[in-house]
Amino acid sequence: MKTGKPHILIIDDNLQICLSLEYLLVKQNYEVSYAPSVDDGLSLDKKVNPNLVIMDMNYTTDTTSGQDGLTLLTQLIQSNPLRPVVVMTAWANTQLIVETMKIGAVDFIEKPWQNQRLLHVIEHQLKIKSLEANHKGMVQHLSQLNNQELVWQSKSMKKLMEQIHVFSDTDASILLLGENGTGKSSIAKMIYNLSSRKEENFISVNMGAIPENLFESEMFGHKKGAFTDAKNDRVGRFSLAHNGTLFLDEIANMSTSQQSKLLRVLETGEFEIIGSSRTQTTDVRLIAASNSDLKQLISEQNFREDLYYRLNTIELRVPSLKERIEDIALLAEFFIAKHSRKYNKPKPELSDCANRALENYPWPGNVRELSHIMERALLLSTTDKITQNELNLVPNNSLSKNQQLMTLAQSEQNLIQLALSKEKGNIIDAAQLLGISASALYRRLDKYDISYV
Repeated sequence: MKTGKPHILIIDDNLQICLSLEYLLVKQNYEVSYAPSVDDGLSLDKKVNPNLVIMDMNYTTDTTSGQDGLTLLTQLIQSNPLRPVVVMTAWANTQLIVETMKIGAVDFIEKPWQNQRLLHVIEHQLKIKSLEANHKGMVQHLSQLNNQELVWQSKSMKKLMEQIHVFSDTDASILLLGENGTGKSSIAKMIYNLSSRKEENFISVNMGAIPENLFESEMFGHKKGAFTDAKNDRVGRFSLAHNGTLFLDEIANMSTSQQSKLLRVLETGEFEIIGSSRTQTTDVRLIAASNSDLKQLISEQNFREDLYYRLNTIELRVPSLKERIEDIALLAEFFIAKHSRKYNKPKPELSDCANRALENYPWPGNVRELSHIMERALLLSTTDKITQNELNLVPNNSLSKNQQLMTLAQSEQNLIQLALSKEKGNIIDAAQLLGISASALYRRLDKYDISYV
């Protein structure tokens, strides 16, 4: 019988573990069931339909590899893809964590667990599921609480966010890969905010912007008088980030000489300030980002392979905007609201034709480009609604190979908008360019709700 309390199912072949977890969770007002084996767990899962499952990865038939757990996890996800599953084991390794995340686990807890960490994970996951159940698309508000530049509801971003919540609270180096403008710097800040180092400094460095002759000064610091124009002491980025997080953006733009100097401090944690013979030590959590194919650069001998493996203990790929079309309307609304506050203007609505145009555009500049376009559209808008005209999204032939296939109706809308843009809104000239009559063009403008005033 349902009690109204969130129901948690524990699957573990160690009875003492089950009883300890039950004691902890019942005190937190959760309803708890537990099963001592894979078969019993699957049976009880169907019977009680829990809100969340906590499961062990190793059972009596195989106590270290986690294969029993991976099989059980797969069956649990297949039976209810929307129900969160938290995996737990004393035999943790990075490959096993990655495998569980690929299958669909939402988080990973090592034994012996920390009560507060476990309770936080459970509360967090139940909150996500509650938002999803109560209102379609409301899950993006959770990400906004973590970072105001991240709005999402797509499967690709949801998967990335789940991975981030697993790895943020470790000290593992993280390498973020993805196209320009996808939001890698925002992701890095989110990882920092979720980490145990969030009370310490977050230092961000654009590695491609540091001149060769200033690299050591910028990264390690210098003493007054160490070289010409060194009129004051300078604290380097590694010292500023000590005990905190250091974010190295555009890592592929470093010269080979800079890569060698960076590798040394990553391997040993040691460096020297220019003008001082005293060796300094640093303790930083490192996050790096690149929009380049680092493996290709390695094969071309333009990026050090040993540095690459120092940076990518965990490698996360940030999806491009064209891979997360479900998020475009949400992001557009977010940026309209953001820029409306910036310019102290009333927040206009997006018309249906504008939303269709946004979803059909290939977005070579990703989220950054979307932000700029919505800012421009807001400034151009003179009514309470942003139409396709204010967006001024002119297809670029050079990008056609990256565009997805579209319906004939979508293609027709794009051609009409291109003609109107080319003829500066003149209906007669645009109709002639399209090879149809003006009345035929007017009918299509009304059909697709394309503004022509």
